[in-house]
Amino acid sequence: MKRILLGATLAALTYGSAAVAEDLEFFLINESSADLIGFNVSAATSDAWEDNLLEGGYLAPGYEIGVVIADGLSTCVYDIRGQFSDGGEFEDYGLDLCDLGSYTFTDG
Repeated sequence: MKRILLGATLAALTYGSAAVAEDLEFFLINESSADLIGFNVSAATSDAWEDNLLEGGYLAPGYEIGVVIADGLSTCVYDIRGQFSDGGEFEDYGLDLCDLGSYTFTDG
């Protein structure tokens, strides 16, 4: 599998005053047939999506990137949303990203 890292990692969801918590790191993998052009992660307790972590970029099919969530929260449970160049969108809820270690978008 090909691996690409945007910069060192994709730093995400940084807030002004962070509580004492470790950053959450995982791999985002695109095994779909379209470019991933939007990726949002929000704590499962939130009712709104955070910023697009791929703003100005994309993740091509067959590639993966390292993602760091540095939001100051002590949770592992997040919701994710992906938007694709073919107009498709996919949402998944209540994921324990600490346990999973990676998340893969597919066409299925």
